[in-house]
Amino acid sequence: MRPNKIKQMWNEGKPVTLGWLSVNNTFTAEVMARQGFDALCIDLQHGANTMGDLIPMLQAVSQTDTVPVVRVPWNDPSTIMKALDYGAYAIIVPLVNNAVDAAAAVAACRYPPKGIRSSGPLRALHYGGADYLAKADDEILVIAMIETSEGIANLDAICATPGVDAVYIGPSDLSFALGLPPRMDNTDPLHLDTCNRILAAAHRHGKKACMHCVSAAFAADALKRGFDLVMLTSDINCMLAGARKQLDDLKAARA
Repeated sequence: MRPNKIKQMWNEGKPVTLGWLSVNNTFTAEVMARQGFDALCIDLQHGANTMGDLIPMLQAVSQTDTVPVVRVPWNDPSTIMKALDYGAYAIIVPLVNNAVDAAAAVAACRYPPKGIRSSGPLRALHYGGADYLAKADDEILVIAMIETSEGIANLDAICATPGVDAVYIGPSDLSFALGLPPRMDNTDPLHLDTCNRILAAAHRHGKKACMHCVSAAFAADALKRGFDLVMLTSDINCMLAGARKQLDDLKAARA
């Protein structure tokens, strides 16, 4: 089976860079995949992407060695299984509140007897390799998002759940959980302290910790703090930043 580059990098003690795909377009997905990210996440929760977009976008990403990741909209076994059958190599599950939620996500990503995943790797067999069914359980990553007050309260239990490979911080929803205005790259002391608590709990249980960032500076700081994966930027943010810069440069040149 095609090895999971994220797992390989983590086993070598290397941090992973993740890009984000919110635009339901195969060409922009291909362009992002060629920029050098270790992995790219197709966002089905908040992005414009739908399940109908998933196969062509995965095909676009898979023209490179960038690892295809999918954030599902909910902790729903049927959606998780279909994303895996289409060729996702890591599943990010939002709003994981407790160990029961975490165990359910793991079960949907694992074939019997370890889990409940149904056999039918439609595209995954062709992308992953002929021995996909035998080795998928060892390569597919299960990443649980910690972003609610209940999730914080059950942090250790979630991190201790067998089969959870990593936890992922959703900064805006985590801000809600802490009674703070939702924002990205949140430098509020309470938010930073909570993120560090999540990081410490993950490492204490032998799991990896992932931070969702917007700026390179915030991502670099997260890596210094010990995070194992940083989401650096998205297709839509790159488009907006590029357009704004050109317009600002034009205004400055005409001033």
